[in-house]
Parts: sequence; C-alpha cells; structure tokens
Amino acid sequence: MSRPAPVPPTRGRHLASFVGGLLVANSAPHQASAATGREHLTPLAGRGSSPLVNLVWGAANLAGGLALVRAATGPGRRWDRRLVAFELGAVTFAAWMAASEGLAPMNSVPRGDQTTTAVPASAR
Repeated sequence: MSRPAPVPPTRGRHLASFVGGLLVANSAPHQASAATGREHLTPLAGRGSSPLVNLVWGAANLAGGLALVRAATGPGRRWDRRLVAFELGAVTFAAWMAASEGLAPMNSVPRGDQTTTAVPASAR
C-alpha cells in the first residue's frame, strides 16, 4: 500500500505559524505579570489590568497560538519552514515590544520614576 503524497506547505500554513508565534510570545509577559502579581496592559481592562485579567489574557493568547500552530502542522511530524515562520512571529513580537516600550513605556516604570518601598519589619 502506498502512502498518500505529502501536502505541500502553503502560505496559509506559514501565516498561521507566524501568527501563532506572535500569540505564544505575547502570552509570556502576561503570564509572568500574573505570576508575580503585577499589573500589565491588556485590551480587556486597559493599562491597570489585574494579575487575574493577565492570567486570562495570557492563557487566551497561548491557547490561540497553539491552536494556530496545530492547525498549520498538517501530516507528518517534521517541522519545515513553518518553524521558521513561528520563530519569526516570536522575534517580531519581541522587537515590537522592545521598540514600543522604549518609545512609549506602557508596562514599565520610566528610569527616573523608580521608587523603593520600605519592607515592613514583620516581613523581614
């Protein structure tokens, strides 16, 4: 019995892998904010999004990204240029975040505004 011919990768699969990389990369800062109890900008609740909102938004990005990557896989278990597309999506997101935070900080404290808080004696 002969095997079916492999389905050639299409632009749609590459695009799905690229967008999947964007979404998976976007989930990381939201999950980190949730884990550390910090606020972080989300489209759900704006600049002061709570850790719980970040948990939900990060999980939604991760699930969406993984669903896109899964849909783009097709037959076989080997990666091809779709892995490159996924990685380009993640790198694109990282570059965009670095540039946007450098030009208009939304999620970080500007260098001159850093403050330290006293640790209560009971917590020492």
